[in-house]
Amino acid sequence: MDTEDHKALREAVAALGKHHGRESDTARLWSEAGKLGYLGVNLPENYGGGGGGISELSIVLEELGAAGCPLLMLVVSPAICGTVIARFGTEQQKQQWLPGLADGTRLMAFGITEPDAGSNSHRITTTARRDGADWLLTGRKVFISGVDIADATLIVGRTEDARTGRLKPCLFVVPRDTPGFTRRPIDMELNAAEKQFELALDDVRLPADALVGDEDAGLLQLFAGLNPERIMTAAFAIGMGRHALAKAVEYARDRTVWNTPIGAHQAIAHPLAQAHIDLELARLMMQKAAHLYDAGDDAGAGEAANMAKYAAGEACVKAVDQAVHTLGGNGLTREYGLARLITAARVARIAPVSREMILNYVSHQTLGLPKSY
Repeated sequence: MDTEDHKALREAVAALGKHHGRESDTARLWSEAGKLGYLGVNLPENYGGGGGGISELSIVLEELGAAGCPLLMLVVSPAICGTVIARFGTEQQKQQWLPGLADGTRLMAFGITEPDAGSNSHRITTTARRDGADWLLTGRKVFISGVDIADATLIVGRTEDARTGRLKPCLFVVPRDTPGFTRRPIDMELNAAEKQFELALDDVRLPADALVGDEDAGLLQLFAGLNPERIMTAAFAIGMGRHALAKAVEYARDRTVWNTPIGAHQAIAHPLAQAHIDLELARLMMQKAAHLYDAGDDAGAGEAANMAKYAAGEACVKAVDQAVHTLGGNGLTREYGLARLITAARVARIAPVSREMILNYVSHQTLGLPKSY
């Protein structure tokens, strides 16, 4: 259940989203949300944030999504990058990045996915090696959101452990205009304000202070960003599903055939009720995951975040599909804006990790079943 503060936050963000609507200018909405303090609700107060956690930030994204104007970069900039820097960054890194991430004047992208590794951190081939006091990064990334509008990208690379010779993940801040750091837009059929890019890092030279956190922390730092990413993806999906469902319910109340609103027929009403139930159940798991993460239970949050992302992705796809079906031909018109969600809803199933990989996680980590790989 929402606290009184959470209810007030929901109402305020919902009002902002309603004011902007689904045809909103993303840059203008981002700027206004930043000025109102919504973008940095999860970041520390002493660096300009709201002092809350992922629980609060997920509310912001969910309510904007429910209003038809989700901000995808909320998943990336304050949730992943802001969280990692706040937890593991040096004092200089915190002062340099957190105030801007909190008020929206600075943006940071996140680069983990690779062409041959997906999001599997154990297969990442982007490597970082020392060259005197500097680092040299070499590798490729793909499907990285918002690099063109971001001031820097938090890149997941791998360094060699001097004791074992094994590669371990490390995180580096790479400013947008760094020599050797290039981007190529990916031609997507998904119509979104945030563009996708393929990145190339060709002996990108970075100073020692580009490394975020301890070189030996490895997976701990990485998953500090990935758990919030899954929770926020769930919020993105739930908001989208709520938006589609609200459109369908309104239509089912008003659309009359043979002197009866179509929503009076159980063949219309029951699937919409089921969609609502599924979205509410997914929201409960998302809230559990956010609570565990904010309480510092990284292990518990990992399981719940994966479950929440899975449940929300499935609920979103079903809600959008049923909404379009309820409107019939009108569900495919630009006027109602639902057809574009058919593709967008699939994002919640695919990114940042596929539902099949989540089922692998739950079967191995939760149920203790053996791996096939």
